Amino acid sequence: MDKQALRERIWDKLDESGTARFPFPPHGRIPNFDGAADAAERLAQNTAWQEASTIKSNPDSPQRPVRKRALAAGKTVYMAVPRLRDEACFLRLDPDSIDDYDHATTINGSFEVGEQVTPEAMETIDLIVSGSVAITESGGRIGKGEGYSDLEFAILRECGLVDDETTTATTVHEIQLIDDEVPEAPHDVPIDLVVTPQQTVRDERREKPSGLRWTNLSEERIDEIPILQHLMDEQ
Repeated sequence: MDKQALRERIWDKLDESGTARFPFPPHGRIPNFDGAADAAERLAQNTAWQEASTIKSNPDSPQRPVRKRALAAGKTVYMAVPRLRDEACFLRLDPDSIDDYDHATTINGSFEVGEQVTPEAMETIDLIVSGSVAITESGGRIGKGEGYSDLEFAILRECGLVDDETTTATTVHEIQLIDDEVPEAPHDVPIDLVVTPQQTVRDERREKPSGLRWTNLSEERIDEIPILQHLMDEQ
């Protein structure tokens, strides 16, 4: 089964089971799910979380409880600007300068209270939390298919902000766990830590992609993402 067929299967299951939560429908997005806050709480019990002072998170609804918990714990949160459309392609959320964590962890609120920064202005990332449509027990992640999560990791690695020791995590519903064999490309970022509302399914590091693979990037993608143009000029 190819990745898109797997996505459709999971989206359908979340929808038909009544497990999906706003925004609806779950299709075409990182799906929100019942128990997302419980999964965030379970993640917060993990040593990798407790030792992290800087977290990079996706901006989607199911990981909003993760972002809120991170800020409440005094952790700096970084989020990518949608489609990496600016050279200052990440938002920094500083818990010490934010009064309302609920507002700060919404899409609009993060832009109001966050600071856009270039990778050069960022701190080293201790933990990456990625949203998933589906995940295998071996840590093979399926996102919504646009490739930005893997590209963000590659940019951060190119800039020396992440490495093989950087823990990657995801919070998902049990329905999103699959036992299918999923092909993994060299640029796909594996997930070390898989957490559901009920259990920690996986907690083991895997080797990560080494950085940007320029031969896999089209001229069109490089032209539309300023930070790629900047990094290419520095080659």
